Amino acid sequence: MIELTDKQAADFFQRCYAAVDGLWCMKVEERYGFDTALEVDNAVWQVFPKIQARKLKELTKLGNGIEALRECFTTKLSLEGHSYKVEGLDDKGGFQVTIDRCPWHDIMVDSDRKTLSARVGSTICPTEYSVWASEFGDDIRWKQLCRVCEGSESCIIQFRRA
Repeated sequence: MIELTDKQAADFFQRCYAAVDGLWCMKVEERYGFDTALEVDNAVWQVFPKIQARKLKELTKLGNGIEALRECFTTKLSLEGHSYKVEGLDDKGGFQVTIDRCPWHDIMVDSDRKTLSARVGSTICPTEYSVWASEFGDDIRWKQLCRVCEGSESCIIQFRRA
């Protein structure tokens, strides 16, 4: 058996995670068309963020609330390889995430599917962010101001308590 460092193991699993997401979607697309593949992908992303959020809450012993969301969501972004910054929005703990590099968009560009990236982003991102918000409290709302996949320099997402 090869001994890998923790970083090598993490890089291996991150690459596999990204590859399997793209491969299964492309195989569904080959068989049933892009619209169906996107519909099925969206159904997956209605569940997958719940798994991510709950596991991060378990690992960190964080509960619900806007601060717990901030910590867990930015951890997820880091683990996936996003380049981002976080700013506070208000005295209620609201925050804004500005993503300068999205690995999911990069994968679409690298695989000559840039023309489809905006359709994927405008479908999957709202699903994912709404699930993340709901996992940390019924009173947390989100809003996306812009997306890299739609030509902006960054994705800007805001999370606030209602």
